[in-house]
Amino acid sequence: MAETVRSELILGGQRSGKSRRAELLARQWLDASPAHRAVMVATGQAWDDEMRERIARHRRDRAERVPGMRTVEEPLALAEAVQAHSASQTLVVVDCLTLWLTNLMMPAEGAPGDPDAPTFALCNAIGHAHGPVVLVSNEIGLGVIPMGRDVRAFVDALGGLNQRVATVCARVTLMAAGLPLTLKDVS
Repeated sequence: MAETVRSELILGGQRSGKSRRAELLARQWLDASPAHRAVMVATGQAWDDEMRERIARHRRDRAERVPGMRTVEEPLALAEAVQAHSASQTLVVVDCLTLWLTNLMMPAEGAPGDPDAPTFALCNAIGHAHGPVVLVSNEIGLGVIPMGRDVRAFVDALGGLNQRVATVCARVTLMAAGLPLTLKDVS
């Protein structure tokens, strides 16, 4: 990854290698200069025992693979987190947009929120970032149409979120079986 401000959206299915690619980019960024920093903005929330264990495993694995990357947990105020941590010498990794959208649309407490304004704010933050931003999101619209109204609404909203973020990112990569396929690259 070059030192110029660059943004990348990494899409793929579950266990496709999305997070690994984001970690690889962070490690390459950190290795390129001693002045470089990397911050992971994690959006997942530990609502049950399985998710708590998953988050703990991700923390351990990330610390091993990218020891210089700091982690910040932010399940909702994602645009604000990108703005707060973005700097010319800092790479911001967001993992993941899918869980962020879940937190907005299906909160454990309170009423579901409309993702339009937060999505606009996030795209604005990406577009005005002072340093590189790498975002991870699931591509879930390739299968059958879900039966439930709420699930269909979520699939539609995630597709819209991914399209909007892809528009503001310089690069979009689709991961499948651990292999990257470049969908967009504006150098």
